[in-house]
Amino acid sequence: MKTLVIVRHGLTEWTTRFTGWTDIDLAPEGIEMTKKYALRLKENNYNFDIGFTSYLKRGIRTLETVLDVLGQQNIPIIKDWHLNERHYGTLQTLNKAETVQKYGIDQVNIWRRSYDIPPPKVTLDDPRHPSHDPLYKGVDPSLLPSGESLKDTYERSVPYFKNKVLSEIKDGKKVILSGHHNSLRAIIKYLENISDSEIVKVNVPYCIPLVYEFDDEMKVVKHFYLASNNEVDNVIASIKNQTKS
Repeated sequence: MKTLVIVRHGLTEWTTRFTGWTDIDLAPEGIEMTKKYALRLKENNYNFDIGFTSYLKRGIRTLETVLDVLGQQNIPIIKDWHLNERHYGTLQTLNKAETVQKYGIDQVNIWRRSYDIPPPKVTLDDPRHPSHDPLYKGVDPSLLPSGESLKDTYERSVPYFKNKVLSEIKDGKKVILSGHHNSLRAIIKYLENISDSEIVKVNVPYCIPLVYEFDDEMKVVKHFYLASNNEVDNVIASIKNQTKS
């Protein structure tokens, strides 16, 4: 059976803010939660040949922490900006609850949860534009986003996922991918053939491994979390509360 494991990064130091492409590290509790659920992989004897993650340290730190727990630190890790979180435009760095107070929950939910409506975009001279970040000095500036909807994130992340990640799985490698809420939602949309209207209802919990198993034709035959439904629901509920004061 061909296998992919997806892990959303742990809680960060900016849980109450729209982080996006801002390069914020994991909080201590995020590291501990990552270790907790990495043990589920260890208990179930998961072994990996290669790992993928974004350019962002919270994704990298999560993957490194999981591999430390598994004792599999020496597998190759591929980092690519196409797997970055959605760029939140002018919302990036703002406090979520304060943004709700300013613009109203309905407007914030449109920016946060709609499929194809992006938040207001940053200008090229805004320091939040990724062209000012040394991490992307090797990337054509015209490719870098100034604000993205989930649809935009899909169009960035999924072609990379299909060309690079799925090709490794097709070749028989066991792959682990550490990512971010919206880039992972985009990948899940593709893998599970979820409609535009239904994907806006999908939430991905922090840290809990999501396993996909493929047949020889690379069709998904099974997918499941390494956690109870209650555990998954509780983590997702905590995420939904982040816009509340």
